[in-house]
Amino acid sequence: MTTQTQVQTQRQSSEQLQTLMQAGQISGSLSFNGLMTKEDEEMSRSALSTFKAKEEEIEKKKLEVRERVQAQLGRIEEETRRLASIREELEALTDPMKKEVSVVRKRIDTVNKELKPLGQTCQKKEREYKEALDAFNEKNKEKVQLITRLMELVSESEKMRMKKLEELSKSVETIQ
Repeated sequence: MTTQTQVQTQRQSSEQLQTLMQAGQISGSLSFNGLMTKEDEEMSRSALSTFKAKEEEIEKKKLEVRERVQAQLGRIEEETRRLASIREELEALTDPMKKEVSVVRKRIDTVNKELKPLGQTCQKKEREYKEALDAFNEKNKEKVQLITRLMELVSESEKMRMKKLEELSKSVETIQ
């Protein structure tokens, strides 16, 4: 029992005793010779039994309240355990997702770091390819021009030789 509860109980008992004395149930006077009369003794016993009955009633109610408080505390503790269990389940549910998301994000960062130099290499190779292609096309164009010139020269040469052959052939015919 707490100190505050004890003080309240004593205060209530004192108030009840004063009420009984004021109502005349307990005589405040003793007989002149210092002995209690039967009437005074009876009133004292009656007041004492009333006082004890009230005390018992108070104790009984106090026990009932204490039991109800204990029952409420038990329910509160049970609810606290239940809520803690629910919180643990929630943390368990979100934790794997956080880990997976974190792993995927780290993998994305790693791939991005790997992609950057590959992209630069690809751009460099594309420039080299374009330069090589341009050089190839330029040389191919030059080759076509040279082949065209060769064809012209060969054709001209053939014409000249044919002309020369005809002249020689005429010369031979004129000799005969």
